[in-house]
Amino acid sequence: MKYKTQRIAYYFFATCMLLFMLQIVFGFIMGFAHMGLDGLHEIIPFNAARASHNNLLVVWLLAGFMGAAHYIIPEECEREIESPKLAYAQLISLILVGVTAIIGFHFNWWEGRKFLEIPRPLDYLVVVNVLMFIYNIGMTIWKGKKRTTTAMVLFFGLLMAALLYLPGLITVDSQTMDSYWRWWVVHLWVEGVWELIMGGILSFLLIKLTGVDREIVEKWLYIIVGITFLSGILGTGHHYYFIGTPKYWLMIGGIFSALEPLAFLGICIYAIMMAKKGQRQHPNKLALTWTIGCSVMSFTGAGFLGFAHTIPSVNLWTHGTLVTAMHGHMAFWGAYGMLIFAMICYALPNLTGRKRMNSGLSNFAFWCTTIGMVAMTVAFGVAGIAQVYLERKLGLNFMQVQQEVEVHFLGLVLAASLFTIGFIAYVVEFIRSGLPVKDLSSCDKAYD
Repeated sequence: MKYKTQRIAYYFFATCMLLFMLQIVFGFIMGFAHMGLDGLHEIIPFNAARASHNNLLVVWLLAGFMGAAHYIIPEECEREIESPKLAYAQLISLILVGVTAIIGFHFNWWEGRKFLEIPRPLDYLVVVNVLMFIYNIGMTIWKGKKRTTTAMVLFFGLLMAALLYLPGLITVDSQTMDSYWRWWVVHLWVEGVWELIMGGILSFLLIKLTGVDREIVEKWLYIIVGITFLSGILGTGHHYYFIGTPKYWLMIGGIFSALEPLAFLGICIYAIMMAKKGQRQHPNKLALTWTIGCSVMSFTGAGFLGFAHTIPSVNLWTHGTLVTAMHGHMAFWGAYGMLIFAMICYALPNLTGRKRMNSGLSNFAFWCTTIGMVAMTVAFGVAGIAQVYLERKLGLNFMQVQQEVEVHFLGLVLAASLFTIGFIAYVVEFIRSGLPVKDLSSCDKAYD
């Protein structure tokens, strides 16, 4: 740790751990409900559990990105964070908004729009919160001694994530138009600007962990940014196939969705090549393992599995089924969850001065979560294919099909249990690492 204000990142990362654990709890509630064991329905209805699960995902990932920015930007710009007090105030307000939204879901206080369920008053607070963050990071970069490509790509991704939240605030009467604007937020976040954030964080990690020259790493970053914008923006069309929009979206969505895996393939090749080229034997081997794992799993989940069911002739059958959940779980975990865990794994020893992230328990956490997520993906895939055949080919009604696929959710819950054990192991090592130190001299040489 080179700058005192990098300690702010620790508290964002701790928030990630807490929110992710809560997300897992709601995931288990839904898993048991799908098995026919919905004993909590009177207290936590399925729709409230699902909204909580989805929105906690968004909040903990945003907290992770913000934590990564508070760690990376000072090093890249050679300057302390502009206002530490504003950073802590922004974190507290983010937690309050998230907690209020989750409680509200259980009292039917929501908008009912998938991934954007939070009530409108809280939407405005989210905008204010993110503007506070953007101002703080932006001023740090503006007044910094230097501006690197890595820092600018990361900041631009965060800025565009903030701006692209605004279309979700547009109020319309038409369900088609509402869905149209909603995907501007959801798709252009996860398959657009979040990929820029991913590229910026990966770039920082690979420079630090492999020792490859910054100029080489950042040239790859330019290529990935270009592919992301080429494919991701018009790739939004694969959400417009069957919501009442004109037929030309079938062609646009199909063509550009087929190009979207190229960005993730580029990220995968980029990470592996940098790791092979690197001459530096960095002591934090597990951080590099998480980084490479992120690139491989993101290509598999977001790239390959996404492509596999967004072709119009296939999506006609799989749209809105558990096949989407198969793609979504591995995509979010591989592309963004593992990325944040890689960043925490790298930053934590430097923040606390304790070299614990290469321990046996830490390695167990990586492999347990990875195998668990692969198994969950397979379980969702088997259940989804069965659902498509029974519901859309044989014509069975929705609830009857849900009963027929209950058995597959036993496998899903077992896989999720394995994943959770790995996550708990990661949290244990996070706690054992202790709080960030105040004396920079005691942690300067931890892993940097």
